[in-house]
Amino acid sequence: MINVVRVLGLATILAAASALAAEDVGLINQLNGDVSYTSGGASSKAKAFMKVRQGDRFSVPAGAQLRIVYFDGGRQEAYSGPATLTAGAKESKQQSGAQPQVSTLPAGVPQKIAQTPELVQIARLGRSGGVQVRGAQQEQRLSPQAQAEVRQARQTYEQMRKTAAANDIVPEQYLYAVLQDHLLYGDMVAVVTEMQKRQPANPDVAVMAEYVKNKTEAK
Repeated sequence: MINVVRVLGLATILAAASALAAEDVGLINQLNGDVSYTSGGASSKAKAFMKVRQGDRFSVPAGAQLRIVYFDGGRQEAYSGPATLTAGAKESKQQSGAQPQVSTLPAGVPQKIAQTPELVQIARLGRSGGVQVRGAQQEQRLSPQAQAEVRQARQTYEQMRKTAAANDIVPEQYLYAVLQDHLLYGDMVAVVTEMQKRQPANPDVAVMAEYVKNKTEAK
């Protein structure tokens, strides 16, 4: 019963976040340097895993890098500064700078990595004691449909990993989200280990790794 309550609690967080993010069109899935943005007249510093809304205007200074993935269509744009651009519904409109490197993520991947900010928040709550997480987790029994989804996710992950850069953790973000959906914490250990190897200084990855460790740690 307690596990059911915990699962419902996590689902509520994700659902509430999705409702609040109704206008979000994309996600910053890679960021290096001091990139700023203007949204609704207010300016601020961009952050990794930040949701992007249509009309957001980004300024990428020389030496900085910004990558945005759009949820509708999976278009991924990688900018090297100096550059300025404005987010659209499915792609950006660039005002200045060199053209971005463009790629397309496999179907279903953008929707899963869209959960990253909420998954990081869940991990922070777990680390701070906001959600009870310690104690060994019972092995999950998946339905045939769920097993097929996880199997497909692993295949997609392997395909993405073959072409992704060494420091790119988008493939791991995707697989992490699928495994979290099915509460496969044991399987998530290898995923967060890979994320830490590829981005050892990433504080969000460290939080997710600690969350998974707590989930799989015996009392």
